[in-house]
Amino acid sequence: MKKFFKRLMLSLLVIGVCLCAFWLYRTHEAIKTVLQYRATVRKVLKDNDSKVNEDLVLAVIYTETKGNSQDLMQSSESSSGTTNSITDSKTSIQQGITVLGENLDQAQDKHVDAWTAVQAYNFGMNYINYVAENGGKNTIALAKRYSKNVVAPSLGNTTGKTYFYLHPIALFYGGGELYENGGNIYYSRQVQFNYHLIKLMTLF
Repeated sequence: MKKFFKRLMLSLLVIGVCLCAFWLYRTHEAIKTVLQYRATVRKVLKDNDSKVNEDLVLAVIYTETKGNSQDLMQSSESSSGTTNSITDSKTSIQQGITVLGENLDQAQDKHVDAWTAVQAYNFGMNYINYVAENGGKNTIALAKRYSKNVVAPSLGNTTGKTYFYLHPIALFYGGGELYENGGNIYYSRQVQFNYHLIKLMTLF
């Protein structure tokens, strides 16, 4: 029996190591894909005299599409009101940087933290006013309340219906629960994690 448990533990350890190695490989490859757009991001920032952080833009790209879409920053809806209307990467970056920059300026004007502006990239700019009126700092609890009471009902979910979102950040911060049509309450945390991940990966 003891030998069986030893073998079981060893097998689980090997599987765990293999899964971690696979995740690291896939993550590294995805970040390499995203980093191919650094020059374009840098040029758009310069051409528009934008003060948005370059690595923050790349983190948003990684969070949104991992570089596997022409609409890299999923910025079509903020541009035209419909999804997938942007069909080239540079236009997506230009629009995404515009929205992110406006959010950051608004956050500064309202004296709220920068991560509120990042969360507003997912929720919409009105979230910045909401945070300003409710403590001035983005939190999971505040984002969850806004998602349930504002975003979800505006898109048809008036019953507070939820679904399971399988993502490590979501599991760590809130058990992976999201409201249907309510946006992603973990969005700013994911971008923040990816921001540090990109900076780390570029060292290798």
